[in-house]
Amino acid sequence: MSGLLIAAPSSGSGKTTVTLGLLRALRRRGVAIAPGKAGPDYIDPAFHAAASGVACLNFDPWAMRPELIAANATLHRSGDRILVIEAMMGLFDGATDGKGTAADLAAMLGLSVVFVVDASHMSQSVAALVTGFAGFRADVRIAGVILNKVGGERHEMMLRKALDAVRMPIVAVVRRDNDIALPERHLGLVQAGEHQTLESFIEHAADAVSDECNFEFLLRIARQGLNRPSTANIARLPPLGSRIAVARDVAFAFSYEHMLLGWRRRGAEISFFSPLADEAPDPAADAIYLPGGYPELHSGRIASASNFRAKVIDAAGKGVRIYGECGGYMVLGEGLVDVAGERHQMLGLLPVVTSYEERKRHLGYRRVKPLNAAYFEGPMTAHEFHYSAVVSEGGADRLFQVTDALGNDLGQAGLQRGQIAGSYMHLIDLAEGAR
Repeated sequence: MSGLLIAAPSSGSGKTTVTLGLLRALRRRGVAIAPGKAGPDYIDPAFHAAASGVACLNFDPWAMRPELIAANATLHRSGDRILVIEAMMGLFDGATDGKGTAADLAAMLGLSVVFVVDASHMSQSVAALVTGFAGFRADVRIAGVILNKVGGERHEMMLRKALDAVRMPIVAVVRRDNDIALPERHLGLVQAGEHQTLESFIEHAADAVSDECNFEFLLRIARQGLNRPSTANIARLPPLGSRIAVARDVAFAFSYEHMLLGWRRRGAEISFFSPLADEAPDPAADAIYLPGGYPELHSGRIASASNFRAKVIDAAGKGVRIYGECGGYMVLGEGLVDVAGERHQMLGLLPVVTSYEERKRHLGYRRVKPLNAAYFEGPMTAHEFHYSAVVSEGGADRLFQVTDALGNDLGQAGLQRGQIAGSYMHLIDLAEGAR
């Protein structure tokens, strides 16, 4: 499969900025690319889409069945596009059970690995670092290195000489530059839609990557991937309805593109609306999906969006299926307490109040088993990442039985009341064995 995995020894090496620069640089050269993000990340894919002009899919080797990863890669590459997938964390870092690493994904899809090394605090030691990673797994091929945060010419010369001695090709050299750093907040990067100078930032990153990049070599190793059999027609999570209205703006931005792709392949029609703009869902929709995001940063606007509120409540009264994940779940509740302790009225469709006043991190992969087979077929894989807490819950049925990546029982989670349901879990795929 033609493609690259952009990986690094650890988080913080600059692989996201390098990936954005590469995507834009390849786009400038007219190369057909298909961007991807390894793991369950909700934020980076929007940056990849902005840099490449193409929707970005997640490829999660822990939470997705291998056949879904292969099928989505095949669909995403239509038109002979080259996959450019950014890894998560370090190349060999996975879930708490040690599974689902970026290296697993590279082996699964037969992708060449381009290794991004933060060279700001090393010189000749780069050879030992790269050699160790390159020899760690026989089924994972590091085809070249991008030296990031390089100082002057003398620093570059020492790095090049060290890597030449171990016969490791250098794809690109990116100079130290304080202007190519992305702002962060509690769930990761500030969203692409909130980055006021995103276009100029991406252009600057592309210039920085392009200055000393061997694009001919990069494209050659991208086309040295191994063939992997796959089919696009596989079992997928069923759509919520036949016509699904999806909330989409900076408060509801964490919907997975692979999920929407799967729903469309199952025949569902999808429309979008913005609660922050006080837009209503499509009145013809038989399902409404409120994905995760940052409702806590916009709780006042959501509370005052009267048209959005009235139309969603009206849809609920007509029996429309409404599902909320994480931030969407909080908005379905009765109230949301912001970091200052102020409570904002939410939709009141589920008896739950959530709060950010005392933040506590909840993070990890989950396996969920639906407690009502009429609402969800299961079991499924999911990811949980939030800092809010449940203040109170009223009378409603529980939605899921939950375990973590190690199989530890986390109890029951989420609520369901008729056709209205939600939880903190971001659903990803059918679990292994569920077809």
